Amino acid sequence: MSGAALGIEIVFGFFLALFLLHRYGDFKKQHRLVIIATLLAWYLCFLIVFILPLDVSTTIYNRCKLAVNSSPPDSNNNGTYTTPAPRKQKCFKPWSYIPDGIMPIFWRVVYWTSQFLTWILLPFMQSYARSGGFSITGKIKTALIENAIYYGTYLLIFGAFLIYVAVNPHFNLQWNQLQTIGIAAANTWGLFLLVLLLGYGLVEIPRSHWNGAKRGYLLMKTYFKAAKLMTEKADAEENLEDVMEEVRKVNESIKYNHPLRKCIDTILKKCPTEYQERMGRNMDDYEDFEEKQNSYPSEKSLVKLHKQVIYSVQRHRRTQVQWQILLEQAFYLEDVAKNETSATRQFVHTFQSQEPENRIVQYFYTPTVEWYWECLLRPWFCRILAIVLAAFSIIVVWSECTFFSTSPVLSLFAVFIQLAERTYNYIYIEMACFLTIFFLSICVYSTVFRIRVFNYYYLASHHQTDAYSLLFSGMLFCRLTPPLCLNFLGLTHMDSSISHKNTQVTAYTSIMGSMRVLSFIADGFYIYYPMLVVILCIATYFSLGTRCLNLLGFQQFMGDSEMTSDLIDEGKELIRREKRKRQRQEEGENRRREWKERYGNREDSTRNRNVHTDQKESSFSEPSTNRPLSKYTRSNGKTERDRIELLQDAEPLDFNADTITDDPLESDSGRYQPGGRYLSMSRSRIFDDV
Repeated sequence: MSGAALGIEIVFGFFLALFLLHRYGDFKKQHRLVIIATLLAWYLCFLIVFILPLDVSTTIYNRCKLAVNSSPPDSNNNGTYTTPAPRKQKCFKPWSYIPDGIMPIFWRVVYWTSQFLTWILLPFMQSYARSGGFSITGKIKTALIENAIYYGTYLLIFGAFLIYVAVNPHFNLQWNQLQTIGIAAANTWGLFLLVLLLGYGLVEIPRSHWNGAKRGYLLMKTYFKAAKLMTEKADAEENLEDVMEEVRKVNESIKYNHPLRKCIDTILKKCPTEYQERMGRNMDDYEDFEEKQNSYPSEKSLVKLHKQVIYSVQRHRRTQVQWQILLEQAFYLEDVAKNETSATRQFVHTFQSQEPENRIVQYFYTPTVEWYWECLLRPWFCRILAIVLAAFSIIVVWSECTFFSTSPVLSLFAVFIQLAERTYNYIYIEMACFLTIFFLSICVYSTVFRIRVFNYYYLASHHQTDAYSLLFSGMLFCRLTPPLCLNFLGLTHMDSSISHKNTQVTAYTSIMGSMRVLSFIADGFYIYYPMLVVILCIATYFSLGTRCLNLLGFQQFMGDSEMTSDLIDEGKELIRREKRKRQRQEEGENRRREWKERYGNREDSTRNRNVHTDQKESSFSEPSTNRPLSKYTRSNGKTERDRIELLQDAEPLDFNADTITDDPLESDSGRYQPGGRYLSMSRSRIFDDV
């Protein structure tokens, strides 16, 4: 079992990264290099999170072996012992023990690969993916120019630091120390961002689950999102129309034999299908162009237009999909509100799900089970989960403010690990470490998934995330995970720079190196900066960031705001309108289905009988006669023609009407139809008589 645990973690981390990437990315449409780079970045970060608890348990076992093999425990200058293990105590090998020499190589490969991705490859691929160039060379050139300032800033800072070290006689740095300084600089930047994201996640995650038990709150927030999304959707459609108009003008001006025609064809391939067909019908490929350079766009302007087309099409497609998803959520929440007062205790849906249902799930998840879960059990489950997560958040905040205290030990995570270390309960050690680092990762990573920087960075589910956002998320993951793990080791006092004990460190810490090279960072920034998480948690709890964004004009959901109430009313009206439209569509489909079931067989039999009669009459008539055939079939086809005339006189039904005045009604006297008309029961009986 020594390598089984490591293998299981490696396989599980890969499939988890693949699942999340499939949910947010699009394997069919996005470039393979983008998918591979993002998958590798996410995978490496998940490996660090999952395998670090195994490194901790292996380190504790190695400490025990050193204590047993040595004579009385050595004491250091501080009067503390090397390990808490008593002399001559037997050490039990953990079930997930990893042999010596494997973990240092593993961490070295994982860490430096992730750093290469986040600082060199992914920024370059970001610019390459967003570039509007028409060739690989053009895209590479654009990416190099955009990243010149980015890379030049780091080189300038690093060069200034090297000059300072060379001039100062107190520093005699070697390659290992210089490498540690580079790691410390990257971790300092990551820790700065980590505390900001962690302070938001520690409060928002428990609060979101607590609010998940409030049906009215969720419904109001969904209405608010609907109003905002409709505005964004309309803006995306308008932007797409403007860009397509520019494409149309360029397409008409540059003919088939122009040198830039290949660029136009590349742009047209990125346009939606309906626009391609519309532009293709109005295009005359056989019209020559005149040599007037001023009347034709330049290649640089076409590159800019190509970039705008890619952005506008992706944004339009994303808003369309998100609107459909939001409608399903709103309809379902309204169904939950209606079914809470149901006497039959069976969940009734207003609309059937458009996705195919799994028969196994449908067999066990019956309407009765769904009613008990959605109306009774789920609110209590959300409240209990919110309380548990809030307790974890309080422990994290307390430990972040007290982890530097070693005597007495105030960090609760360090207390738990040290208690388990005395009895060498490796299962408990690994579970405690995994839950701790997993909760920290959820708080940080979920914030990364929720962040939206205008429309440049936005992780949208259901395969609607663009390549730029996927690569940017991979950069954030690779920069946040190493300082997150170092912060976890500090909370549990497994880092010797925090515990101030001369003990064997974890393999992960050995790769990072000793931060004593820069004492002002190790003893200052790493100790006191995480305390700011308290201020950030307080600001998040009172929604200070949301209120500031509201003042700046970015509408945020706030229950006590007049603007929020207006958007809620607007969203409620939009949902009601979409609900009516879908109801009319379903009613139209049901009427067509009923008509086919009721009159389909009768019409087929009548048509076959008339054809047989016509053939029989025509067989008795002479070939030379000029009399119309209808004369012989008049008496036999009378019933059929009467019914056809009656159907033709009826007013055609409009199943695609967009506006109505009242809700769809059904009563004994009649049934409401699109267009404001009622279908009376007498008319249905007339059709039955026919």
